[in-house]
Amino acid sequence: MAKKGAKHKNGKKKAPALGELLRVPADQPVDLSSYDAAATPGGPADKAAGLKDTARMGEHLADLQERLWAASTAGDRRRLLLVLQGMDTSGKGGTVKHVIGLFNPSGCRIRAFKAPTPEERRHDFLWRIKRALPTPGEIGIFDRSHYEDVLIARVRELAPHREINDRYGRINRFEQSLTDDGVTVVKCFLHISYDQQRRRLLERLDNPDKHWKFNPGDIEERALWPAYQQAYETALARCTTPEAPWYLIPADRKWYRNWAITRLLLDHLTALDPQYPKADFDVDAFRERLLSAG
Repeated sequence: MAKKGAKHKNGKKKAPALGELLRVPADQPVDLSSYDAAATPGGPADKAAGLKDTARMGEHLADLQERLWAASTAGDRRRLLLVLQGMDTSGKGGTVKHVIGLFNPSGCRIRAFKAPTPEERRHDFLWRIKRALPTPGEIGIFDRSHYEDVLIARVRELAPHREINDRYGRINRFEQSLTDDGVTVVKCFLHISYDQQRRRLLERLDNPDKHWKFNPGDIEERALWPAYQQAYETALARCTTPEAPWYLIPADRKWYRNWAITRLLLDHLTALDPQYPKADFDVDAFRERLLSAG
């Protein structure tokens, strides 16, 4: 996953950007068992430092979000879409709460994709996705996404194998069309270990206040862990592209998961560098009118 750091002129290696450390290599098979779900690549020294740095980055995120929205009022079509995928308890909802909570909610479009409704099933699998996309200036967040149609659909055999196989290419073309239209796509796979998932499910059972979060179906899905891992490996390998790469986020440590996704969002928004639009009116004239009116 990590690339060798570039060298400064003095010969010392420069630490690779977090995106380089977490980006899934293109055109290569993916073996999830080779990635440590408790690792903290490129992260702060410990949880306390991670929480502090995440809070600090939140101030910069808020500023960049406001600039992105302001730029859209002058015709800038750029926006960002964060795609969150992962096994049950990997932290998709937690990411929405702790990371997206750093943004102004009025500029966010959050959608959690569950089992398709009867209406959605009457349409192409991308139909409901297109209806939930962020508009210019917005931050979009998908809790699950179009990838469910090559994950659970594959594991549960909800569609013919040939159709599912065709969807990978359709997803790539769809995401290419998004980036061509000014959407920055940030896809994060929250990689949790089998043992950690069991601990989190037990926490829900042991705490009455968390019983509402427990779904009896989670146990049945957990029994299909190997099949889901294989489905994710295929999706990650076939749908990581230069325009819309996958980032593999070790998710056993919640603080690192939140820190890493916050940092990725900050890096992408910083690269966009949205600017406040210049006034299309005479500022001095209107100031003078306001002052003279008393």
